[in-house]
Amino acid sequence: MRVFVAVAPLDMRGSFDALAGAVRGLGLDPVDGHLYLFLNKRRRIAKALWFDGSGWCVLAKRLEAGSFQLPLLDGDKPQVVIDGSAFASLLAGIDFTAARRGWYRRPRFEKARKGIDTDLQV
Repeated sequence: MRVFVAVAPLDMRGSFDALAGAVRGLGLDPVDGHLYLFLNKRRRIAKALWFDGSGWCVLAKRLEAGSFQLPLLDGDKPQVVIDGSAFASLLAGIDFTAARRGWYRRPRFEKARKGIDTDLQV
């Protein structure tokens, strides 16, 4: 299964039929078994549509804070293809294009720990 993310924002009031129409508007077939993800203008609401062979499935998520980050755009295409881990990161609200190890402060060690004197006089 491939995940297609629409670049243009979509009105989130629609459901199954509106999302399937938006997929067709991208020039894709909504019943091919792939997952199609749409974001609203503010990128706080996401809806995913897929056809599992027996019916339509819709997943909706609204972030309480922050916004969904679009993946790197591929030229002027109306959609971007991402993998499953990028899809999970996007739904979690993680900016996976700028993901890197977090900065942390190393702990300072005391001069003397547990009675050991480090200022020895020779």
